[in-house]
Amino acid sequence: MSTTIIGPDGKARCGWCAAAPEFFDYHDREWGFPVSDDQRLFEKLCLEGFQSGLSWRTILAKRENFRAAFCNFNFERIASFGESDVQRLLGDAGIVRHRGKIEAVINNGQRACEMVKQEGSLATFIWRYEPEHPAEPQTVSTSPESIALSKELKKRGWKFVGPTTAYAFMQAMGLINDHVKDCAIRAEVELARRDFARPGR
Repeated sequence: MSTTIIGPDGKARCGWCAAAPEFFDYHDREWGFPVSDDQRLFEKLCLEGFQSGLSWRTILAKRENFRAAFCNFNFERIASFGESDVQRLLGDAGIVRHRGKIEAVINNGQRACEMVKQEGSLATFIWRYEPEHPAEPQTVSTSPESIALSKELKKRGWKFVGPTTAYAFMQAMGLINDHVKDCAIRAEVELARRDFARPGR
């Protein structure tokens, strides 16, 4: 959606905020602001994987439950999860109980540990895929960069990281500023991106 909606303060926001009242806070405080913290990057990749086939509203409502269930997405701890943890998670009504997605998080925790050893950090690897010339805001659901990121993650053994998931991740973590032109938060995100120290550079 590329239109805007008027927020509680009378200022324009990206139109997708209209889908749920709680989206305003997420949109204003998180979405699109650049992130270099490995744990937050890993969390978002995992949650985007859980969202596959569902709505972001469902995942956002359960986010604190996911954090509790998955050790705040500490991938070093998640990497050691075994079948007993899978069974525990499948019995947790506070999260999305999908065996494939749960096992993907454990697998990806192991792959994240490998990546830190190889690259120094997840952030160093991920920020290589920041587009030099991004598309107009909210006009595409994939990009050459998200396709390349997805391909490389899959090559390294990650799961539930398709190109659309990768693009949504890039939007949320600030690799692109996909707030629409008239959104009141776009300028804040642009300033944050301007001052952001790119990992590995």
